[in-house]
Amino acid sequence: MRRLALGLLLIAGHVAAQPERFAGTVTKVSDGDTLWVRPHSVDGSRPRPVKLRLVGLDAPERCQAHGEASTQALHRQVDGRVVEVERVATDGHGRGLARVSIEGRDVGASLVRAGHAWSSHWRGDPGPYGDEEAAARSAGRGLFADANAIEPWRFRRAHGPCD
Repeated sequence: MRRLALGLLLIAGHVAAQPERFAGTVTKVSDGDTLWVRPHSVDGSRPRPVKLRLVGLDAPERCQAHGEASTQALHRQVDGRVVEVERVATDGHGRGLARVSIEGRDVGASLVRAGHAWSSHWRGDPGPYGDEEAAARSAGRGLFADANAIEPWRFRRAHGPCD
C-alpha cells in the first residue's frame, strides 16, 4: 500500500511538472527577452495577456548597449503574431518562463543566432543555444560585433536594473 501511495505521488508530481502549452497572440514586447501573450480562448472568454520571459537566453537590458536593438528584433519577429508557448516555470518576478515558437521556429534560437542575446550559460555549460551563440560570435553578428559587449547579468550587478 505504501508503494502504491508513493507511486501515485510521483506520478502526480510528474504531471504537475509538465509544461503548460497554449497558443496566443503577442500583445506587447517589453524588452529583448520579455513579451506579453494573450492566450487564445477555449470557452469564448477573453483571457488577459500573460507576461513571459524567454527561457534559455539573456538579452541586453533596454538601457544598456544593444538593448534597444534586441528589443526591436524581438518586436519585429513576434508583435501581433500568433505564437505557440511552452511555459516551463515561473520566475521570482511572477513571469512565466517559456519557450516560444512561430510556425515551428524557436524564437529564442533565432534571437541568439542573430546576435541579439546570449545563451544562458551555467558553470561551463554553453546553455541551450550554445551553438547559435557560437555561430553569431564567429560571424560577428549583432552584439557580438562589439568586443566590449557586457552580459546582462554583469550589467545588472554593476548598474542595477533599468528604470
